[in-house]
Amino acid sequence: MLARLSDRNPVLAPDQLIGEMIPPTMFDEVSFDSYIPDPNEPSQTAAVNATRDFVARASKVRSGGKRSFFRKATPPHGMGLYLDGGFGVGKTHLLASIYHSMPGPKAFATFGEVTNVVGALGYLDALERLADHSVLCIDEFELDDPGDTMVVSRLLTELTARGVSIVATSNTLPGQLGEGRFAAQDFLREIQKLSAIFETVRVDGPDYRHRDLPPAPEPLGTEELEALAQNTVGATLDTFDDLVAHLAKLHPSKYKSLVNGVKLVCVENVRPAPDQAVALRLVALADRLYDAEIPVSISGAKLDELFTPEMVAGGYRKKYLRATSRLLALSRFAEAND
Repeated sequence: MLARLSDRNPVLAPDQLIGEMIPPTMFDEVSFDSYIPDPNEPSQTAAVNATRDFVARASKVRSGGKRSFFRKATPPHGMGLYLDGGFGVGKTHLLASIYHSMPGPKAFATFGEVTNVVGALGYLDALERLADHSVLCIDEFELDDPGDTMVVSRLLTELTARGVSIVATSNTLPGQLGEGRFAAQDFLREIQKLSAIFETVRVDGPDYRHRDLPPAPEPLGTEELEALAQNTVGATLDTFDDLVAHLAKLHPSKYKSLVNGVKLVCVENVRPAPDQAVALRLVALADRLYDAEIPVSISGAKLDELFTPEMVAGGYRKKYLRATSRLLALSRFAEAND
């Protein structure tokens, strides 16, 4: 009998949630030395120098503050670095290099994973479990709603006050995060707090992922998809509706464990996401599949039809475009290995 993702119910202890905050496997071996700056983009060499310098300074934060004969040590304060630039200029490579170079304990996660961990553990538990870390590396930093903004702003402010250094990447400057989405004054005040945490370093270069993507692969027929799943060791086969229903029952912090060990994900009868809640769960799943480099094969609608034009035109546009790009890459990977 074929395995189904919708039959999996991972249970994670709090320590496991924190322990899973590591770079994707594709960045296991990266380093500052393996980052090759484009000679035509001097900001890339400057970014390498800035990130190396950050590691040198941030590594000393945990050694304690200045002491004098009459006064106790000044409490250490974490540092903040923000790598700003387009897609494909090596920001995540540099972020992972910082992670690998810093002393433990340390954590690496996407912005969405950070909010998911806070949601799963509760704010105070998450804060206490991260407060002894030397660094928290946050990839794809973006703010999609005021609730996330308030939580992340408070978390990062308290972590830096406890000596945790923060590094983030995004293609939006910290003062512009959430721009055009929310006008509430509370939101704007939180944005200003976040912006004050970071020193911004620009990383310029050709944006290779902004090139036109090839057309989405044609979906397989139902019998062809079932045969592929049957003949692939480690494959799973779910109907779209069953998978969507199962994702709604799991906290997104468990999606990484949900696909752990899977070699191919097959989904039958794919159709456009019926609403935004479903769409955002699919984005989270797409990110975990991409991080784990798990190929995807489908039947039904094409993957570039998963998010409706109305969704893509809204406030989560960047998320939906990123998820579509990643799913298309994984589906072409499946074709190449077929």
